[in-house]
Amino acid sequence: MFGLAYGDALGAPTEFLPVAEITSRFGALGPDGPSGTPWRVTDDTQMGLAVAEGLVEVVGDVSPERLAPVWTRRFVQWAHSPDNDRAPGMTCLRACGGLAEGVPWVEATQAGSKGCGANMRVTPVGLVPGLPDDVRAGAAQLQAALTHGHPTGLAASELTAFAVWWLADGLAPSALPAALRDHARAQRTTYHGDWLGALWQRPGTSSPEEFIARGWDECLTALDRLDAALRSPDRDADPCLATGEGWIAEEALATSLLCFLLFPDDPVAALRRGAVTSGDSDSIACLAGAYAGAHHGMPAWPAHWRTTIEYADRLTHVSTTWD
Repeated sequence: MFGLAYGDALGAPTEFLPVAEITSRFGALGPDGPSGTPWRVTDDTQMGLAVAEGLVEVVGDVSPERLAPVWTRRFVQWAHSPDNDRAPGMTCLRACGGLAEGVPWVEATQAGSKGCGANMRVTPVGLVPGLPDDVRAGAAQLQAALTHGHPTGLAASELTAFAVWWLADGLAPSALPAALRDHARAQRTTYHGDWLGALWQRPGTSSPEEFIARGWDECLTALDRLDAALRSPDRDADPCLATGEGWIAEEALATSLLCFLLFPDDPVAALRRGAVTSGDSDSIACLAGAYAGAHHGMPAWPAHWRTTIEYADRLTHVSTTWD
């Protein structure tokens, strides 16, 4: 959770900037640490905390019946918060607007959106201990589906959550791409109907299996690009050139993984690489930070960052809940 927030804060001032301007302002390696007190995050961390605190609220009852209304309430609270002034994505705002009016989430969700907002907030689902795989998968997809109804947003969110879980459980970073590919293939036609209900029903889709397979196929294509980039790794090149700019879910997954896997033993360098990108820098860096934090734990980060980051008390509370 802290890695997510640190990456988010480090990438916040570089989002929307071309790499040449980032390096002109911050040097070749980009921002190097806290700026301002507190060190401000974006909606990525805010919504990650909404997901995390919802999971804490329902501890012991991770089910769609319990989580859907809790996450709906917390997403609406986020949307109406005075802190929601960090250039949030329109997909989240539109969906939360419908949720606030009492529209069922299956109707309020933005059916055609696979923006990275689906998976930039899913990290907490990967941190809850003891969940069966099908429950972790369903919860990861549900938190995405509340706002982003595209199947690729669902699949990318599940992969992000499992990447965090496996790394925290001791998986070697070098083994991660193959594990994600195997998972995507195994789940390609698995539709979690108990979590997603009738989300799949839309013109041109004949079955829930056909619906979800599209998402897994697009994620597998993104993992192909990740594999190609890792065969000839270039730590100095903009990762977005290899795996995409990260505005959409599967690119956010692949590009954040690339940043982490280029620097598996140097977490701060992975965050800085994510921040010096031509795409959605804060989301790329926040996901890279989540992977690095899951793999290394709190010793990965400079100690003084913990007292500087915004929402440190809330981050501490949810993190210690799952220790």
